[in-house]
Amino acid sequence: MANIKELTKQPERLCGGHRLCGGCGASIAVRQCLMGAGDSEVVVSSATGCLEVSTTIYPYSSWNGSFIHNAFANSAATMSGVEAAFKGLKAAGKIPEDRDVKFVAFGGDGGTYDIGFQSLSGAMERGHNMVYVCYDNGAYMNTGIQRSSATPLHAWATTAEVGEAQQGKKENRKDLTAIMAEHHIPYVAQASVGYWKDLVEKAEKAFNADGPAFLNVLAPCPRGWRTKPEDTTEIARLAVDTKFWPLFEVDHGEWNLTMPAKVVREGFKPVVDFLKPQGRFKHLFKPGNEALLEEMQTTTDEYYSWLERRCAAE
Repeated sequence: MANIKELTKQPERLCGGHRLCGGCGASIAVRQCLMGAGDSEVVVSSATGCLEVSTTIYPYSSWNGSFIHNAFANSAATMSGVEAAFKGLKAAGKIPEDRDVKFVAFGGDGGTYDIGFQSLSGAMERGHNMVYVCYDNGAYMNTGIQRSSATPLHAWATTAEVGEAQQGKKENRKDLTAIMAEHHIPYVAQASVGYWKDLVEKAEKAFNADGPAFLNVLAPCPRGWRTKPEDTTEIARLAVDTKFWPLFEVDHGEWNLTMPAKVVREGFKPVVDFLKPQGRFKHLFKPGNEALLEEMQTTTDEYYSWLERRCAAE
């Protein structure tokens, strides 16, 4: 169980002084996930993106430990190769058998849902003992806020504009967490930086899994979401409290909802509470777009109902 007093004693693996934006959800996600590794030695890889370019500006690095930068498409492939090499060196007697090393690959939604999906799927299918973490901010933020397949329905992006022809992105976002669960790997989970305890505990399970694990973490981007930097964790909580981003895990094939007990007990908030603080959804609140807001609520409710049925079926 995640204990905040014990967690504060851990060394910082992502140090201060990086150049990520104020309120960036990616840095919060990384720090919380790495807390789940405990005292183990950790090797990190990161696909090109906001996280990489802002933490490894030559000749400086914000990473306190082994870090590998790789191309946009192959964070999972890189780390699977490192993990395989580590096992080979152990088998050859060149690394002590008792040396404990955790392997984790990070990627944004563009480098995970889209461009890096093939290397991610391959690494999971091959069974590498590694954790893959997607910090999902819902667009290609590093290159200009272009839409990705993680971008929500009706959200504004620079390649999903608002105008007479359309009102933001026309398509629903890809359900990558469920797709990864269908790889039948030991551990898959969806989390949010707004609920740190849930995320750290899931990260701990992922690092201790005997085989591949995948974490999909909602990590708001103030720049792309058009929100205030100080509101990042509150908006990340609202995503959960409105069912827009449900918390769940698939532990060795067993699906479980991990929604906050207080939220379930007191009732979920309407999805507009999550949408309204974000400038990327401001067009939905203009006269004439009432049906789009209703659609957002309907799709949110339908997905959550599907997830409840899926978890109850276990």
